[in-house]
Amino acid sequence: MQLKDSVIAITGAAGGLGRAMAVRLARCGAKTALLDMDEEGLEQTREQCEQAGATSRGYPLDITQEDQVVACFQKLIEDFGGLHGIINNAGVTADGLLVKAKDGKVEKKLSLEDWDKVSKIDMRGVFLCAREAAARMIEHVDAEAPEVRGVILNISSISRSGNVGQTNYAAAKSGVEAMTVTWANELSRHGIRVAAIAPGFCETAMVEKMPRKALDKLKASIPFQRLGKPEEIAHAAQFVMENDYFHGRVLEVDGGLRL
Repeated sequence: MQLKDSVIAITGAAGGLGRAMAVRLARCGAKTALLDMDEEGLEQTREQCEQAGATSRGYPLDITQEDQVVACFQKLIEDFGGLHGIINNAGVTADGLLVKAKDGKVEKKLSLEDWDKVSKIDMRGVFLCAREAAARMIEHVDAEAPEVRGVILNISSISRSGNVGQTNYAAAKSGVEAMTVTWANELSRHGIRVAAIAPGFCETAMVEKMPRKALDKLKASIPFQRLGKPEEIAHAAQFVMENDYFHGRVLEVDGGLRL
């Protein structure tokens, strides 16, 4: 897909990987629609996109609420006149062991609240945004390039194969991978590509919240002994968006780490 003058929506765009991807695509000439609950962060990302020379708009949104998602994508179409791609990036963690015990005594259990929190944002939100994006891509055909309907790029994680202390997150991110493959098979007939990126541990606020001792141990286990940079994930996103033969696959960008 040609990024110049295309309209790309990015969820979780107020910071971290979302901001890095939005700014990178803006530098490539894409028009960016920024979705997030953090209005202050959205404005900062919008300013950076416009400094890169792109048209950009922010849309405050709770991606877990169906009525908000439907209304947001309708407004997005009205504002930009179409939609060529979406990056489903928004996500959260709420780590904890399934059961924490010592000397045969259970001290703590992973709460249903933390299970629901992660699954609602990391999986339900992806589903709702992808569904509405796909519907708009099918209905609003670009007269100048009718063969290019759009791209759905989902952000999974290296943790999707299972990671200690991340039952909820691993389950959600493996669900994202499964949805990616399913949608790739369903939507190709409409000219829509679907793919995913599985980042490793990156320099984001979410990762930096880890205890220092655990973070140092994590870095030591990565072959390059460092965290990934948001710009490196953004580079991968650009590749997936531009390469019209990348479809139905998950691109791992993890520095060679094996969980």
